[in-house]
Amino acid sequence: MEDVVKIVRIVRIDRSRFLLPCFASLLIIVSSIALAQQPPPPPQPADVAGNWTIYAHDPEGGTSTKYIELQQSGTVITGHFKGPRQSGGLEGTINQQHIVFHTKTRYVLTFRGRVEGNRVQGRVEGTSITGTFHTRTGTGQWQASRPNSTAGNPPD
Repeated sequence: MEDVVKIVRIVRIDRSRFLLPCFASLLIIVSSIALAQQPPPPPQPADVAGNWTIYAHDPEGGTSTKYIELQQSGTVITGHFKGPRQSGGLEGTINQQHIVFHTKTRYVLTFRGRVEGNRVQGRVEGTSITGTFHTRTGTGQWQASRPNSTAGNPPD
């Protein structure tokens, strides 16, 4: 009987020595799978901070030049707008390369567009923006460039 007790003790000791490394390995594998399935971080919004010149085809058929100064904090945009007939603040958002902002003026203008530029460390360094803008009288087209950039020229 003593021999049986010794064998049972040996089996218990061997089983605990075997189970601990197996449990640790299983834990490592499960953790690796969980980490591998994490979604990638969202892309950073394009960099649009600074001064821009807007060349616009107005809804009435004319053309105009407008100026914006943008400050950017993550996806939030604030700044100043200056047009031929009014000026004031502006606010909006940027989601990756899609920008939307509106003026805080008597006659609100809403601009929507896409930022283009070179990618630097995964972030688009905006050199031009094209899109549409909306006024109380209709919709127009616009293109913007930074004064020190050669990317933007007045639209045809």
